[in-house]
Amino acid sequence: MAGTMRSGILLSISASLLLVGHAVAQTAQTAQTAPETDPIKTLVGRLDLARYKATIRGLTKFGDRRQGTDRNRAAIDWIEAQLKSYGCASIERVHYDYQPPARGGRAAGGDTAGDTGGQGRGGRAGGRGNQTGGGRAGGRVRGERGPTAANNDPDLQPDTRIRELDLQPSTPGPREEVVCTKVGATHPEEMYIVGAHMDGIGFGEAANDDGSGTALVMEVARVLSSPDVVTDRTIRFALWNNEESGLNGARAYVDQRKDRQGKEDPPGSGLYPEPKWLGMIQHDMLMFDHGMPRKDGTVSDQQRPEADVNIEFQSQSKFSAGAAELAWAFLAANETYATDYPAVVGNHMTNTDSSPFQELTPSISLRELERVSQIGGGWDPTHHQPTDVYTHFSEGDFRLGLNATQTTLGAIARLTGAKMK
Repeated sequence: MAGTMRSGILLSISASLLLVGHAVAQTAQTAQTAPETDPIKTLVGRLDLARYKATIRGLTKFGDRRQGTDRNRAAIDWIEAQLKSYGCASIERVHYDYQPPARGGRAAGGDTAGDTGGQGRGGRAGGRGNQTGGGRAGGRVRGERGPTAANNDPDLQPDTRIRELDLQPSTPGPREEVVCTKVGATHPEEMYIVGAHMDGIGFGEAANDDGSGTALVMEVARVLSSPDVVTDRTIRFALWNNEESGLNGARAYVDQRKDRQGKEDPPGSGLYPEPKWLGMIQHDMLMFDHGMPRKDGTVSDQQRPEADVNIEFQSQSKFSAGAAELAWAFLAANETYATDYPAVVGNHMTNTDSSPFQELTPSISLRELERVSQIGGGWDPTHHQPTDVYTHFSEGDFRLGLNATQTTLGAIARLTGAKMK
């Protein structure tokens, strides 16, 4: 009797062990075959090179989009219509007035010495161009240096269509820029700002400066505005105007809204027209990393093997510690989500639309090259030139911009707690 009972117990234990073993094997098999569970990777997968290129192509239909012109205003209308088509319904226009400095005066912190719009046929290149002033950043030009003056001569544009499109000069007066907001589900009172400037100069199509950054912001807005995406915190997508004249559009936004941060309006409504700024991320020129100029001033027509996405903060800003932390978060996102090109972090951010924010919130910028030592040294010969046209850039150039887009989408989705419904 006892032997029978022992046999029964042993059989029962053996059966249980077999069941447990089968369950463990099933679990292991399920883990191996389970679909990707990272929602952010799914979101980044919704980006593609064709869409990114198409958005840049759409922007270049308006030529260089110089501020204070009909082509600039038409481009703003087009950007707003695109954002609405993506489902980003919370769209508004920021209004301000721009009066250029007197001739010979220096714009405050922009890429040129003022965009006065006085171009004409036969005129020489205007302004001091792409100098390294406007910030406290240090750094020296490495290796050979290329020319950096901005083109202001329409006759240097060989394409008749583009030349005629860009001829209308800029005039002073009222300005507008578009912002679009994804409201956070649990912390609508806190916000990251993701920006790029949509205006350009140089009698080209401003495909890289800054069609590449504008397309990035629009593509990130498209993906995160999908009805099946929710974020814990708010994201504002800003397409600045008047960057080339001295960061005037971004400065106007800061002046109008810095004191409204985090205030519920009306009280008790749960609405925050200007959530508290947690960080500002700017995108300005993202497609050209071909290496330093040769001794004759020319640059290779191929993307260099060391091409990367440059993430910069300003080490001497009030919020430098937070900005550095934000930059490292973007580097981590690049390592996880970018498909082709790595990222590097530098501390000489200057002359870009994040500068007006840097004493108020952690601020960084993403670029193709280091702003001071490389762009300031003429490493991108298309910068403010007639060659900044869509057809000038290769698949590798566009792919570098796409990798910056993957980096930003991955980082901002992490920072705002993006989830799939």
